[in-house]
Amino acid sequence: MSYADFHRRSLEDRDAFWTEQAKLIDWQQPFTRVCNHDNPPFTRWFEGGKTNLCHNAVDRHLKDRAQQNALIFVSTETDQERVYSYAELHAEVQRMAAVLKAQGVKRGDRVLIYMPMIPEATFAMLACARIGAIHSVVFGGFASHSLASRIDDAAPVAIVSADAGSRGGKVVAYKPLLDEAISLAANKPASVVLVNRGLAPMSLVPGRDHDYAALRAQQLDTVVPCEWMDATDISYTIYTSGTTGKPKGVQRDVGGYAVALASSVKQIFMGQPGETFFCTSDIGWVVGHSYIVYGPLIGGMATILYEGLPIRPDGGIWWKLVEKYKVSVMFSAPTAVRVLKKQDPAYLKQYDLSSLKALFLAGEPLDEPTARWIADGLGVPIIDNYWQTESGWPILTIANGVEKKASKFGSPGVPMAGYSVKLLHENTGEELTEPNQKGVVVIEGPTPPGFMQTVWRDDARFVNTYWKSIPGRLVYSTFDWGIRDEDGYYYILGRTDDVINVAGHRLGTREIEESISSHPNVAEVAVVGVADALKGQVAMAFAVAKDASGLVDEAARLKLEGEIMKLVDAQLGAVARPARVRFVSLLPKTRSGKLLRRAIQAVCEGRDPGDLTTMDDPGALQQIRDLVA
Repeated sequence: MSYADFHRRSLEDRDAFWTEQAKLIDWQQPFTRVCNHDNPPFTRWFEGGKTNLCHNAVDRHLKDRAQQNALIFVSTETDQERVYSYAELHAEVQRMAAVLKAQGVKRGDRVLIYMPMIPEATFAMLACARIGAIHSVVFGGFASHSLASRIDDAAPVAIVSADAGSRGGKVVAYKPLLDEAISLAANKPASVVLVNRGLAPMSLVPGRDHDYAALRAQQLDTVVPCEWMDATDISYTIYTSGTTGKPKGVQRDVGGYAVALASSVKQIFMGQPGETFFCTSDIGWVVGHSYIVYGPLIGGMATILYEGLPIRPDGGIWWKLVEKYKVSVMFSAPTAVRVLKKQDPAYLKQYDLSSLKALFLAGEPLDEPTARWIADGLGVPIIDNYWQTESGWPILTIANGVEKKASKFGSPGVPMAGYSVKLLHENTGEELTEPNQKGVVVIEGPTPPGFMQTVWRDDARFVNTYWKSIPGRLVYSTFDWGIRDEDGYYYILGRTDDVINVAGHRLGTREIEESISSHPNVAEVAVVGVADALKGQVAMAFAVAKDASGLVDEAARLKLEGEIMKLVDAQLGAVARPARVRFVSLLPKTRSGKLLRRAIQAVCEGRDPGDLTTMDDPGALQQIRDLVA
């Protein structure tokens, strides 16, 4: 079957298509209705069916692959490596489940997980799924205020955490952050279960805090059966952080998510049972949920849980793991590849990478030089993909597991099964059908299995935020600009809310950034729109120079700034010229590599930059404060 037919069938013969995909998982009770879209924009999948995520990720594999690798833990921070077979993973998940049940956790209760990248974090997620508790994983190292807001929103019965994480050899103590967050939160958890790694001292609060090792020792042989869940029950919530306002709890179901992951691992990632999947993300992000924990395990694969940097102990560590564990599917981010690009290219030739089928990249735009460098180095397809916390799995990419199809540099690809993707005019809602017309990327309902059900405890926010931004149309907005070429490939042009209106001229920051980046001495740039009394907004650019040694005095900085202004003038016209180009040594990013443009904008406008606790280096924002003070 061609991919075009595969995708068309997923939309036009929806029930039959998804009934076939649903055969990729186990059902304790068959579903009676495939897709319920009676109350748009809400979509309910596989009504009447009962299943369990943990059963599909662990238990069902015991018959045929009990001794196969399931979870491979590697920490270059603590020099630890441990491999768990499916049988060993099953035992550890039952122990964690027994511990949680002994702490009073029941079906439907929330468990907040605030953990570094250690096996117990995976055990906790799977244990929650096993007993029907709703987990909410918060990125490890989140500061207390942000953690407190998530505790209040989730109202967890229990929290699972650890003494500390480690990043770049520096210990990050979690327990003091957690203690402060609980003190700030109105909804206090009854129980806190702590994994003591011996990295940082921690004192236990009597009656509330418990040492996991001691609790585990009491549950070594406890059998905890899977709780059979309705397909439409809630599996987990995960928070999207914004610069202002209350974080949104993206709510996911059980059955639809399991089917989407089973299907995507096979059709998109070409994963087969017995192979190894290496996703370099973090369990605190949706990528980690879907493609470190649930997806590979549902697919009967081994999954690598990696704690560390891509260049520690050296720039070859990831490739060493690919060789050692015969990784067939690798998933990372363009930022990580750009970091590796600065390392000795010999590392790419040092290891046997013949097991690798493809490298998938997501999380931010993939530039062509980076894509070509890694493609040449690995000799395998580099497959970009585009999705969101809200979608749970890729919206746009290439499904080589259905039909081999060429990637195009700069494009994440084409819509995946179940996604009815359109480009709409932002003001009129008119559908843009001609090639290379710029519009808002939207998804028509019903949304596919695995997509968010709603915002946790806030259906109105779900509808108003996501479904009512285009006049006269009830469609899900990605809040991204895009174009589609004559072959149906989409190109993402940046956020709709990154548009600058300069004296009535609408300018996309991404276009200005690409112009500035073409200067030979610019390594990286962020452009934001800053309020201006005369023009409404002006563009402000912050750039990292490739060679900063020549920018020691003001004259040199002004010279380079002038060159960049002329370049933008020539490429985009004077209206796109930034008001200033400021030079910094680094730009503020999240730890997953996304530029914090809205935070930069807030600093420039003298506003509170908001929830920035996921920043990789807080010093970057301070540099910008100093420049605009």
